This record gives sequence, C-alpha cells and structure tokens, in this order.
Amino acid sequence: MSGQHTAYLGLGANQGNRLANLLQAQQYMRARMTIEKTSSYYQTEPVGYEDQPKFLNMVCRVTTELEPQDLLHFLKRIERRMGRWPSFRNAPRTIDIDILLYDDLIMETEELTIPHPRLHERPFVLVPLSEMEPGLVHPVQNKSVETLLGGLRDWGVAKQCMQPTPTHDVQQEKPSVPVCLSRVGVTNLQRNVRFGNGEGSRLFQASLDLFADLNSAQAGVHMSRFSVATEELVHNLTRVPTPDIESLAGNLSQQILEDQGAVRSEVHITARSPLGKVTPVSGKFTEELYNLIGIASSTAERTRCIIGVTVEGMTVCPCAQEMVRCNSKEILLKEGFTEEQAERALQAIPIASHNQRGLGTLLIGSDVRVRAESLVHVIEASMSSETYAILKRPDEFFVVNKAHRNPRFVEDVVREMLRLLVDTFPDLPDDTFVLARQENLESIHKHNAFAERFGLLCDIRRELAGEGVNPIRPISMDEWLKS
Repeated sequence: MSGQHTAYLGLGANQGNRLANLLQAQQYMRARMTIEKTSSYYQTEPVGYEDQPKFLNMVCRVTTELEPQDLLHFLKRIERRMGRWPSFRNAPRTIDIDILLYDDLIMETEELTIPHPRLHERPFVLVPLSEMEPGLVHPVQNKSVETLLGGLRDWGVAKQCMQPTPTHDVQQEKPSVPVCLSRVGVTNLQRNVRFGNGEGSRLFQASLDLFADLNSAQAGVHMSRFSVATEELVHNLTRVPTPDIESLAGNLSQQILEDQGAVRSEVHITARSPLGKVTPVSGKFTEELYNLIGIASSTAERTRCIIGVTVEGMTVCPCAQEMVRCNSKEILLKEGFTEEQAERALQAIPIASHNQRGLGTLLIGSDVRVRAESLVHVIEASMSSETYAILKRPDEFFVVNKAHRNPRFVEDVVREMLRLLVDTFPDLPDDTFVLARQENLESIHKHNAFAERFGLLCDIRRELAGEGVNPIRPISMDEWLKS
C-alpha cells in the first residue's frame, strides 16, 4: 500500500474540558493527515462502565499516507500525550481515538482490526457517521451506516450545539451614540482566488477589504458574515473561475449588501499578478509582478466596478538634468568649443541626472471592460523608462539611456497617462471614471514626490483638446462609486 488513503476516525472524551480535548486531538492529528470533514458533536451515554461522566463524541474523515499499523501507533502517541494511559476496559478517558474504517480494507491482527469490530453496533459512532455520509458502506456488513443505524434502538445520543446562543441580536440594537458610520467592515483578509476562463485561469494571492455602510440605528455589522460571504464565493471561484478581478469585487459587494442588510457595500481587492516581458536587447524572458486592483460598490439599484493596476517604473529628474546640461555647456565653452559645437555635443549624448523608482497607478471605472494588461503598458510608457526583473548589461544600458533621454516629473507622468489613455481607448464612454497617480521614491531627497488626477473622462478629453477650463472640483472615486 502506498499513496494517500481515506480513513474514518472516531473521537471521544469524558474527562476535563471535553470539547477542548477533541479540538486538541485534531490539532495533533493534522501533523500526519488532512482532516477533510468532521461531524457535529454528540453527547452520549457511557458504555460498559456506567459510573462515569457522559462522553462527547464525533467522527472525522481524513486522508493520510500512513499505513494502518503506523496510523494506529501515531494515534496512540497522541492519546498518551494527552494523558490517557492503560486502565480497565471502558474506563473514563481524556481522549479516545479509534480507526473505524480505512479505505475498503478488511484486516485483523492481534493489535488492530479494521473495520472497528464494534462499529456496526455503536450508535455514538454510527450517528455522526450517518450525518456525514449516510451512504457509506461497511465493507464486512455490506450495509450502509444509515441502514446499520436504523437497526439499533435506544441510541442514547444527543446532538450538541457547541456555540452559545444569544438571546438577542446585539448588532441590531440601537447604539448609545446614534451616529451613522460611512464604512464598517474587515480589512486585509488574505485569500487565494482564481481569475480567467477555462484552462487559461490562474490562481492569485489576494488581499480583500470589505465594507458596509452602517445607519445610526444599528449598533454594528456582523463581522463574521464578511468572512462567510468571501469564503462561500471564493470556494466556488476556485472551481469555477471569475473572468476578472472587478467581477469578483462586484459579486462580493452584492453578497455583502444582502448579508448585512446594508444601504451600500464596498469591496477593495488587491492581487499580485504576473506579466511576461522580454528584455529589450538580450531578448530574455522575464516575469514582472504588478498589483491588480478591483473595487466595487453596491446598492439596491446598481453595482459599480473599477479595474486598475499599480506598476513600477523609472523616472529621471528634468530639473537636475538641466543643471548638469548648463554646467556641461559652460565647461565645453571654456575648453574652446563654439556655441554651435557645444549644443551639437550636448544633443548627441545623454545628460546625467538623479533618478527615481516610480509607482504608477491607473484606475478605470466603466461598464466597458478594459484589460488590466493594457493599463500596465499605458503606465510604463508614461514614465521615463520601464524596468525589468532581469537586466543583462546591454539591457541595463538601454534602460538608463532611454530614461535619461526622456526625463519626466511626477506631474509629467500623470499627464502622459491621461493622454495615452484617451488615445488608446477612444471607445470608453464620457462618464468613465479615471484616476491616474504617480509616486516617485526619491533617491537624493528625504521625501517622495506625488501627483494625481481623478475625474470623468469627458472633462479630461475636453482639457486635452483645449476645449474647456479645469473643472472646479473633479468627481472623486467615492462620489463616482456612490452615484
């Protein structure tokens, strides 16, 4: 026997904190197996020796690479670790772990019998087994556990609710200070999600922020429901991928709106996404990482979605470059070059300057779908130069030379993003929301440089065409999401 095997284990305890003992045993078990499914907890009458406390029992299905004998020895070590030592038959115990079934195996040795020899006559095992998998067949009795359970009487088994039941919904009470809250929820929820269609889908690690508006008459939201909504959707999406990040954000925001009974919900998702590139001179393939952003807001009337990316690149300071250029010209003139010769020389060679690593962000809100990869290229083309994870010497020269022939301030980068966006996507409607942002991580200053523009595409188009003045107050992302 080799590979992974499926086993059903029965756990019971009637000394100490019974529930804590069962949970601790499962924690120890996970070191050598995967617990795939667990039953509810059941309180049961003691068997054989009745002068002892009632038991708390459960059953779990596991997969393990351990062979039956090795599995038995592993479980016995857990029992001893938790304080169970040899005693009389059916004695009280802190933990009891039995192998009930192991694949379809039938075996009997002096130390171990599979299936468990009394499995078919023990309600405290058959009841949780029947709850989990009523059609599971006993390989010796050749009957389902549901059928075996139906042939027994006086089960003495009672299902236990292990969570306290509140007498009222505290979150729905009126708060002591009746003030509404703009956003309440959970942040930095880490999950794996799958984007794409069919065989082209890929798994991404994502960070999610989930919010709901809270009215002044409600004390709080149900925080656990955010996680539940995410788990349910993400569990399905790992099997049936969502086409893109903004669709996932939209689905989640709609689910939260319903679960929380909120007036409005909002979801922010950031995922690290790879994009294949080829270095400019050496032609080496490299995989770049960028932040893929999906934002959605839902009300009863509509859901609005935003797609975006954050990309790294490089900028060169025009101001410092101009100072170096002027100084170089003075040196050339002092060395006897004519004005014309000095200008020709300076035009022929790149001029030194200090440079920065830049972080460019571009967000688009529209019913017209835009590919995130397209936004990556728009941002990279707006900086002094794109950058690469791998750079051979010829590539390094190309990037440095390109950047120093194309110096740009943060303001220049944002304006170039907007110009390229308008040129690249003429089919985007005028009511499209746009946010372009650039932050430069300065190399010689003790601060970062920042520039941003947000608003509707119609206003940006008019400005670029010279047809209008600057809007007094462009619409913000929050306003667009809520409109």
